[in-house]
Amino acid sequence: MDNLMLKLDEAVTGIVGQWDLLTSLLFGSIISFFIYTVINYRDPDAHPMLLARQSQASLVRQEGESAVFRSHSSPHGMPLNSGLGVKDPGDSKWSRGRDGDLRDVWRGFVAGKVDREGKETGEKGKLLTILGSEKVVEHETGDINRQINLIGQHIKQNGGKNVAIYLPNSVEFIATLFSCSFYDLMPILVPYDQPIEKIISLLHESKADAVVAAVGSFPFDVISKSYPALEQLIWVVDEGSKHMDWNEVPKGIGGPVNVSTWQEIIQDAPLSSGNDLPAVDRTMELKNVRAFWPSGELVEYTQANVIAGIAGQLTSVPTTQRIVPSDLVLPVDSLSTMYTLVLTLSALYSNASVALNSVAGESPDLVLATQGLAPTIIIVTGESLAKVLSETAARMTSPVYGVVHWFQTRSLVEDGTMPNSTVFSRFFDSLRPKIGTAPGKLRNIYVSEQIGAHSTPLSAQNLSDLRIYTGARIIYALASSKVAGAVTQSGVFDYRIDEASGKYAHFGAPVTSVEVFLKDTKDYKTTDGSFFGEIHVRGPAVVGEEVSLGANGTIKEDYTLALL
Repeated sequence: MDNLMLKLDEAVTGIVGQWDLLTSLLFGSIISFFIYTVINYRDPDAHPMLLARQSQASLVRQEGESAVFRSHSSPHGMPLNSGLGVKDPGDSKWSRGRDGDLRDVWRGFVAGKVDREGKETGEKGKLLTILGSEKVVEHETGDINRQINLIGQHIKQNGGKNVAIYLPNSVEFIATLFSCSFYDLMPILVPYDQPIEKIISLLHESKADAVVAAVGSFPFDVISKSYPALEQLIWVVDEGSKHMDWNEVPKGIGGPVNVSTWQEIIQDAPLSSGNDLPAVDRTMELKNVRAFWPSGELVEYTQANVIAGIAGQLTSVPTTQRIVPSDLVLPVDSLSTMYTLVLTLSALYSNASVALNSVAGESPDLVLATQGLAPTIIIVTGESLAKVLSETAARMTSPVYGVVHWFQTRSLVEDGTMPNSTVFSRFFDSLRPKIGTAPGKLRNIYVSEQIGAHSTPLSAQNLSDLRIYTGARIIYALASSKVAGAVTQSGVFDYRIDEASGKYAHFGAPVTSVEVFLKDTKDYKTTDGSFFGEIHVRGPAVVGEEVSLGANGTIKEDYTLALL
């Protein structure tokens, strides 16, 4: 024992005797690194096993096809998510509830959030309009109810059946859509700001007999001559044009056309009329929704398709990242795009606040589109994000920032966590994109790749850089003209970079309202260990229940979908 203590004393004396300044620096660095690691350690945002198998494959596959892939939230053996689970007064709290329709979406927004017992919590969303860079107008739900009723009654009484909505993102767009739903009219979503020849072609194809259009965007005299089937026109007049007479029909126009303005229809009605939404007739056959895909294809969605698309969006993200009443959702893309419309309707049904900007869809400048408010969720195009990426990368050229960016990328890819703001990263905050009036409040960005439409691809590296630049998580979805909402979408906590993915990042797992499988083609074959072929999708959100997307894809090892 004495010898042991003697040897220990000699060892300590030897170490202390050789201690110098360099040893102190090395020792201090090691201790500091250890303390920093312990203090700043965070669990990954998602368990690695959830990222390793992001969807569920069927146990059996058909010859010439891959296995069928579903979301983990709608496993095989259970029906796909087809509705909102709407419960009428008197229904048991244990009942599944109805799938619902568009009328239930608006009624849910007006009523506000309810708890599990079916009682109102008092949390209600707001509908806002952005005017310029500073003015934000809040709309009372009672006023919008009145617009829904009076506009719907006016169109119905004048014989309208198929209503073309030719408007920018606005409260009038939303009100017209729900007017059609409540008054048995078919809404037709016409892309805004089109050439005259294109408008005429779209009206002929859609067979619209009534049009709701913004003043100055719809050349009435030319269109009415080329499209004699037009019977009604409702002008939405802005503040600067109210002094003009918009009811006058120009001379030389053949056929009677009922021309009126939105504001006069509302103002001429008694103040007591139209305040209450009409009673819902559940036996009434619901009209479909027609929309033009960016490629020009006219697609007719049933309300069941649209509701299933909404249900898929509401249940395909983790509970902590779902849309809630405290959110402010801003669609930067046009509401005439079905993917954007479904997400906006999802926000309304979730009682979130929704802001509408008339320049949405026209300009890819995300900074300009978000001036005047602080959104927590935005819906954008790949073009908008690509512009943000290129402009920000051009400013972030400092070698010092290169080191900061490397550490933040490491936090995303290796640690699986969104990077924290540090003393070093704050030096470059002025160079980051200014999205909204409250930097750091934006939490989620929804962006889609639309099959068959011109779009800007985003790679996995692009998405990683955008997460760092914006401080927000990104959900990258694959959309198709035959599917309401998304087909598949990347996991909100999937920050990995797969260099082999090519110009497109992967598109994640199917949403809960569809299932995806691949069929063999001449060039691509599926085996037991690899999945390649033409992408097919089926489910309640799909037009016709099952359809080919007309694109080839593969299911990766982590059971996510990628384009070939």
